[in-house]
Amino acid sequence: MPGSSAAGPGGRAAPVAGIVRVRVPEPGLRQDLRAVKIVLHRELLRFWRDKLRMVSGLVQPVLWLLVMGTGLSNLMATGGAGGGVDLRTFIFPGVCAMSVMFTAMFSAGSIVWDREFGFLREMLVAPVSRSSIVIGKCIGGALVATMQGAVIVALAGLAGVPYDPVLLAQLMGMMFLGAFALTGFGVMMAARITQMQSFFALMQMAMLPMMFLSGALYPLNGLPTWLSILTKLNPLTYAVDPMRRAVFSRLDLSPELQRTFSSGVTWNGWLVPVWLELVLVAGIGAGLLGVAILQFRHTD
Repeated sequence: MPGSSAAGPGGRAAPVAGIVRVRVPEPGLRQDLRAVKIVLHRELLRFWRDKLRMVSGLVQPVLWLLVMGTGLSNLMATGGAGGGVDLRTFIFPGVCAMSVMFTAMFSAGSIVWDREFGFLREMLVAPVSRSSIVIGKCIGGALVATMQGAVIVALAGLAGVPYDPVLLAQLMGMMFLGAFALTGFGVMMAARITQMQSFFALMQMAMLPMMFLSGALYPLNGLPTWLSILTKLNPLTYAVDPMRRAVFSRLDLSPELQRTFSSGVTWNGWLVPVWLELVLVAGIGAGLLGVAILQFRHTD
């Protein structure tokens, strides 16, 4: 205790060091919300300081939009298949979804990085619920991915998409919703993976089928039955289609071209409304978040 003493060599009283009291905050909602804020802030700082990651995350979407889109648009114009629709305009919503997909997955991959360097263990032993760590990670990853996608949205004019404020706000909101679901998927997978090489190999195996089966690069109508079924089972399809329908609703096209290039997702001939697609994406994101939380509760 402070001020106490003990006999030292030669009978002298030696002072005893004072006891330092350490106060551990009581677990509760306030501490969990603070943990969510801290994890979210950390994700934003990591993204802002990693300029190479910001640039590299834009290279592939810009190549799809400007290089491949321009080349195929010329081919369609030569063959007369486009009917006055620029392919860059058609693939623009898909490129927005692809940009947030890659960034969201890489944000989730930082969990594996934290595990390798021991930082994750320090987070897990903190006096907060593990669900708050997962929620902060998913919200932070979704926000970072949306910020990355905002750069693609800024290039809308190059793709023939009008700079309508309402349209741009809709695209940003839809990208955040899709990014949240994708980050939840990545966090769920990263909860049990211990090496970065394994995580990126698994994500690459998952992302490519999701991208090519989402209708990001081709219309959803007129597909073979087996391919149509796969696109309807792909959650990313319900993130791409609302953005495409929002873009094409602002274009002055004939009903025939609208049906050809923005036919929407149908279930047994019934056109799925946009609000239901967004509810599905939100539900999938919430479900993946729940699974990720359960995974982290059993993580050492």
